[in-house]
Amino acid sequence: MGMVAGIDIGNATTEVALAERRGGELRFLASSTIPTTGIKGTEANIKGVVHALRVALDSAGRSLRDVDLIRINEAAPVIGDVAMETITETVITESTMIGHNPATPGGLGIGVGQTIRIDDLPVTSTAEPLIVVADRRHAYDDVARRINEAGDRLTIAGAILQADDGTLVHNRLQSKIPIVDEVSLIDKVPIGMLAAIEVAEVGRIVETLSNPFGLATLFGLDAADTKQVVPLARSLVGNRSAVVIKTPKGDVKERRIPAGTLTFRGENRNVEVDVDRGSEAIMASAQQVRAIDDIVGQPGTNVGGMMEKVRVTMGGLTGHSPRDIRITDLLAVDTQVPKQVSGGIANEFSMEAAVGIAVMVKTDRLQMQRIAADMAAELGIRVEVGGVEADMAIRGALTTPGTAAPIAILDIGAGSTDASVMHADGSGTSIHLAGAGNMVTLMIQSELGLDAWDTAEDIKRHPLARVETVFNIRHEDGTVQFFDEPLPPHTYARVVVLKPEGMVPLDLDLPMETIRQVRIRAKERVFVTNAVRALRKVSPTDNVRDIDFVVLVGGSALDFEIPQLVTKALAEYRVVAGRANIRGTEGPRNAVATGLALSWAAEGGAS
Repeated sequence: MGMVAGIDIGNATTEVALAERRGGELRFLASSTIPTTGIKGTEANIKGVVHALRVALDSAGRSLRDVDLIRINEAAPVIGDVAMETITETVITESTMIGHNPATPGGLGIGVGQTIRIDDLPVTSTAEPLIVVADRRHAYDDVARRINEAGDRLTIAGAILQADDGTLVHNRLQSKIPIVDEVSLIDKVPIGMLAAIEVAEVGRIVETLSNPFGLATLFGLDAADTKQVVPLARSLVGNRSAVVIKTPKGDVKERRIPAGTLTFRGENRNVEVDVDRGSEAIMASAQQVRAIDDIVGQPGTNVGGMMEKVRVTMGGLTGHSPRDIRITDLLAVDTQVPKQVSGGIANEFSMEAAVGIAVMVKTDRLQMQRIAADMAAELGIRVEVGGVEADMAIRGALTTPGTAAPIAILDIGAGSTDASVMHADGSGTSIHLAGAGNMVTLMIQSELGLDAWDTAEDIKRHPLARVETVFNIRHEDGTVQFFDEPLPPHTYARVVVLKPEGMVPLDLDLPMETIRQVRIRAKERVFVTNAVRALRKVSPTDNVRDIDFVVLVGGSALDFEIPQLVTKALAEYRVVAGRANIRGTEGPRNAVATGLALSWAAEGGAS
């Protein structure tokens, strides 16, 4: 008789499978799942392991002294998936422009003229058109009165207001002009400079100020200056209103840091690729190096700084020199990130093309053995490092009813995607790749401009709906659900996340379909891409079509749409895929922990 605890230390969760051997049978007693403490594969994991083990023992009605052996996985750390490297940089110099898009502009059309403070109108005499600038110290009726009085002798072409008064001022004007309000940094608006204002009709968008050649026409720009205003014009695409001001030469400057190059180093060859070529070129370069020994970034660049940060972080956590840290896998995904427009007067942002990067640090078995030794000293129980995660996961996956070798598994977690294939004779191959759930959350957070990681997690994990009335919502699939009791007032006319505990409204001024598309696109670019990449690597012929059956395991397999997305993608390769049910009770979770216990029994276990 003997009791073993298989413990899977993951990037997001630590899972325990507690089993007891009686005679020739291994009987599972209990399982547990708790959040991982610290970065996977570091000594900070011990606290979470002890907690998870105690939870499982309490569930089984056992104590620590009943455990004969603890088996932990070879935990390969995955770090750096919180980095986005911008491809196209917003570099605005020389003829600089600044733009803005308020929610409630006033008037219609385009106005071009020199900026002037509203207090200077009485003492100004010019035939040039003027754009009036007023801060929030001036009430809307005072602003309207002053513009009306000045309109008899001056040409007022538009107005820029700090307060949210655009419509109120416009309603009181004798001669209608376009008005842009909510300019929070009104003191940064240069006075005496040429400015253009455009306000479109409700339901339409600006056409001239969002067009680089439209800006060139209004401001008399040459070809070089027109290139410089492209980021600004792009930031105004889709806006109903905008103001652009031409500032003096050199007023706003931004230091340019290139995206840089990545070098994949292998046993027989090195391959270098520019990050600004995008994720497809990066991943194609990675495939040219079959056995990657290390990945390095160009010093002094964005990606070089990211890769160095990974080495320094892991070096500090493991006690190794950063020079000794090896990065063995990388997943690059094209995405977009909001970048603040240089010289903006109201925190304007432009969506810039970027590459999201997740990297994996080479597993140090000696480091895991040190963790096992520290854990054994703390608990007074023998602790050993078990097999590779993917190999253990396939042992656990085979406990799913209806499965048998030959079989392949995809273990989709928070930080990594593992794949393993077992042939009918018991032989197999496994791979451990960077990138999974955390990277999807990062992409959602970046593309939607969210401040909170938890909000992006909610959007990733749960479906959406829009509250149409106090008694009904419309789900993202178009179906309408009615309620007998009125919904909470703070959810009315809002897009909400449908969590098990209730509706959580999102502080996003975006249509539900847009948010849904961002979520699905992020999952496809990470999960589907990595699933195909992993299966290709474990296929004996580098062809996914040579694999017949795939079982999905891991925390991300619990997602409400990931299994469907992966299954649909694999169907194109004529691969049958489905979600596991470990031991017929655990669903897709606990595969590695279960496999660690099963491999102990297969190796002889305790007598």
